[in-house]
Parts: sequence; C-alpha cells; structure tokens
Amino acid sequence: MLRFLQSRAIGGPQFLAAGLLLIYLLECVWLVRVQTLHGARTDSDQVLRIEYGLQQWKGGPVAGTPESLRAEAATGVPSAARSGHLRARDGFDEDRSPLYYLTAAAPILIRPAPWTPSLPLWHLLAAAPYLFFGVMLGGSLWYVARRLYGNAGGYIALTLYCFSPAMIVSVAGAQSLGEMGGAWGAFGAIWTAIAVAHTLYAPREVVLWNWRRILLLGLSIALAVGNQFSLAVLTVVALLLMLWVAPVRKGAVFVIWGAAWAVALGLLLSAYFFKWGLFWHAMERARWLEFDLRSLAVSVSYRHMAEEIVRGSPPLILALPVALAVFAAWKRARYFGNAAPLGIAVLLLILAMAAPLFPGQGFHLAALPFLIVFVAGVCADLLETQRGVLVLAAVSGLLIASAFWNILELARAR
Repeated sequence: MLRFLQSRAIGGPQFLAAGLLLIYLLECVWLVRVQTLHGARTDSDQVLRIEYGLQQWKGGPVAGTPESLRAEAATGVPSAARSGHLRARDGFDEDRSPLYYLTAAAPILIRPAPWTPSLPLWHLLAAAPYLFFGVMLGGSLWYVARRLYGNAGGYIALTLYCFSPAMIVSVAGAQSLGEMGGAWGAFGAIWTAIAVAHTLYAPREVVLWNWRRILLLGLSIALAVGNQFSLAVLTVVALLLMLWVAPVRKGAVFVIWGAAWAVALGLLLSAYFFKWGLFWHAMERARWLEFDLRSLAVSVSYRHMAEEIVRGSPPLILALPVALAVFAAWKRARYFGNAAPLGIAVLLLILAMAAPLFPGQGFHLAALPFLIVFVAGVCADLLETQRGVLVLAAVSGLLIASAFWNILELARAR
C-alpha cells in the first residue's frame, strides 16, 4: 500500500480516471434519487431479492432453495416467477446462488427499523452493492485498457463506460436484475487469468508466488458464477486463454486454474452457510448452459442483439462498425490485446442470442465491457498513425457528444 501511495504510483492518469468514475457514481446516485421521488413498486425484482436475502441473513431459509421460495406465501411477497426472472427446478433457483440475494440484502441490515421502500435512503442502501460493483468494474476496465493500450486507450474505454446507459441503469435501476456483480466477475475472471498466465514465464514456485492472483481469480469466478451459473462457461474460456498464453507450462496452468476454482467453490459454499447437502442439490439443479440453436437462425435475434448494444452504449453505433472494419483490414490491429476482448464479446453475444429471455440479459451486460475495451484498443492504435490528429478529433467529438447526451437524458428523467 505504501508503494502504491508513492508519487510514482499515483499521478495525473489516476486522478483523471478517478474523476471520471466520480462522475459515473454521481450519475448513478442521481438516477437513484429520481426513482426515490417517483416511488418504487413493491413487487420489483430488487425488492424480491432483498426480501429473500434478508430472510437468510436473519436465520431463515437459504435464499433460492425450496424452503425460501415456499416462504413467500407467509411473507406476502409475490413470486418473481410471474415476470419470468426467477426460474425454479425442484424448488431451487436454477440460475443464481444465494450470493446474489445475500449481496442485495446486506446493506439493509444496518437499518435498525424494519426495512421498507418508503423509508428515507432505502433506495440508496438497496443500490449500494451495485454502486460498488459498477465503480470497481469501471476501475478494472480502465486498468486493463491502460495496460494494453496506454493512457489514450484507458481514457477512451473509461469514458465510454462512464456514460453508458446500460452501466448506469444496471447499477441504479430499481427494475434491473442486479447483474453488475456477475459482469464484474466475468470481466475479472478473464483478465486475471491472462495476467496469471503471463507470470508463468518466470522461474518461480507456481502456487505460492501467485497466491494473491489465485485468490483474486477465485473471487472473480465466485462473483460471476454466484450471480449467474451460466457464466461458468467463461472459466473454460479463461483456461483456454491461459494455455494459449503459457503453452510451455500447462501443468502450472491447470494447478492455478484448479486452485482458483477451489477458492470459488469455498466462497459459493459459504453463501449456502456451509450446508453441504443443500449446496450439492442446488449445484445438481443449476442451469449451467442454455443454448437454443433455433434462435441463431432467425433475424430477429441479430436485430435484438444490435439494439441491446446500441441501447447499452449509443456511441458504439458508429465506433463498433469502424473498429471491426479496421480490425479486419489492418494487420497491425490484429494482435492478442484486441482479438481477446473481441472474441469474448462475440462468444457472450452468441450465448445471449441462444438464450433470448433469461439469462440472455446477463450475457449482454457482460459482453459490453469487452466491446468497449476492443473499441478503445483499435482507437488507440489509430491514434498512433499519421492521421492521429484527425482520429483524435473524431474520437473526442464522439465521446463528448455521448457524455452530453447521457447527462441531458438523466436531467430529463427528473
């Protein structure tokens, strides 16, 4: 920590990134305030997941299990299954672990009075975990983009993120599905795995030297899988990327990947309050992957995918086609730092189209940061060409216009 606080560790780039993240946080808090003024529905997904989580925190049944879902009859809380956001198999939530519900309910525990959406600051407390996830995902995205593409790439990626309607609504929206934890976990799992693989070229002891990265990778896996079981597919992708990056140390890759999964399973088990039988039955009934090939054969799936991308980040309607064209035509842009985020984003979008309802929304949200990193990488490459000044003007104009449009829309929401 002392080394991090030294002047060389923190400078202009860090302060500028912190300023952008502060603006992002203020945008989210503004939207929370707007929702507070407009009131909240008592049958929203947000209220439901908090109710299930509070039951478990207070010694009741484990969230997302048969006893928990039957308890709604006693509490008077309507079933989320009516809106299609909670799918049960033999009484178990087949898409999420109790971690999803415990995280949502944790901030409400600090209130001494009985919780209710009508209380002051309730909406801010309810959004607190997702505000944290949103800021951390933004910081992680900036760190990755800056390491890959330099300061310019980091600023482009973070600006696109901070003024992305999807990243604001998913954090602060009372009707959102609370999937920012899964999106941060998915992003962290991929890039932490790649970072760990790069360290394997040094002649050091595998597990002991990398124990911090193993814990971080395990935490990322637990966040991703705990919030959406089907995101576990990315851990297989992470393993393949690790083997590609460090092919000469395949044994070390499998040891680290297995150790990270052990950490993740321990964290997931703790979300079940170490009830082994319940944990085992839940894992048996989890829906690890949903893939309908018929959805890929209809044009409406591709149109819906394009609409989700544009709604998630309007500047991508211009930036993404240009970045794809440059990537295809320019050999210099086709390197691992650009290809990896594009490949992951394409995979997630295919999975989203193959599961158009749920968990498709989670895949769309998880894909957006990877698309942003890819676009930032191609733009950073173009800035280093002879037409760099022209590219800088075009990118700056697009980012500034996006920021003003986003802030204007938030102001109208009041």
